[in-house]
Amino acid sequence: MEDRRVTVDMVAVKLGVSHGSAHNILHDELGFRKVSARWVPRQLTDAHKDNRRTISQRHLQRYENEGEDFLKRIITGDETWVHHFEPESKRQSMTWKHPNSPVPKKFKTRPSAGKLMLTVFWDSRGPILEHYTERGSTVTSDGYCEMLRHSLRPAIRTRRRGLLSRGVILLHDNARPHSAAKTVETLQDLRFEVLEHPPYSPDLAPSDFHLFGPLKEALRGRRFSTDEEVKEAVHEWLGSMPESFFSEGIKQLVRRWNKCCERNGDYIVKMIMLFLL
Repeated sequence: MEDRRVTVDMVAVKLGVSHGSAHNILHDELGFRKVSARWVPRQLTDAHKDNRRTISQRHLQRYENEGEDFLKRIITGDETWVHHFEPESKRQSMTWKHPNSPVPKKFKTRPSAGKLMLTVFWDSRGPILEHYTERGSTVTSDGYCEMLRHSLRPAIRTRRRGLLSRGVILLHDNARPHSAAKTVETLQDLRFEVLEHPPYSPDLAPSDFHLFGPLKEALRGRRFSTDEEVKEAVHEWLGSMPESFFSEGIKQLVRRWNKCCERNGDYIVKMIMLFLL
């Protein structure tokens, strides 16, 4: 109990028993097992947790009042880096091996220096806008406002007829370009309602918990020579995903808001402490 990282061999030596006996006592009789800690974005304070729970409760109440129409009006967006080359995951590189064949080797590789900043906006029906920040520049409030006015709004008008008149509900995180005064003013001019999102909460942001993971997994192991090849691959993948994939990502919000309330505002993927094996 004093040292959660103690090994079975250390316990065996301390007690003067065999490794097997120590393992049996710890694992079978006491019910301990050793697990790895999971990374979480931030150590949440009580205030952060209260804020997350309160916002989730408000969204759940609104969903109860408005039903599926509430979810269908949500457009969510976020940014992520897309590399010209992302190494395969360990699982992807697994191969069949015969007892007489040599052990396969894999050399350590890193993501390429070449990369693009991708911004994706999507809803329950699918992608609405793919936008790339020019190489060498960063996402700023000015650039974000320009994209909202001259790229996102026309895309909504074209691809989601009638949604502008019904009312767009925009869900994005609290990054500085999204929360700057100029951005807030632009969103008011566009008459986009912004769905409240608590700080440090990627587990409540659909792009983070549903979209970007599968996208990057699909691009792993592929090498792209130019930015255009990267853009084409991302576009093809987004276009290949069925509407049900995007619909499920938005519907997960309801389950995650519920889970957040059940956990009193703590992260949905909780950090797991190290226990004895």
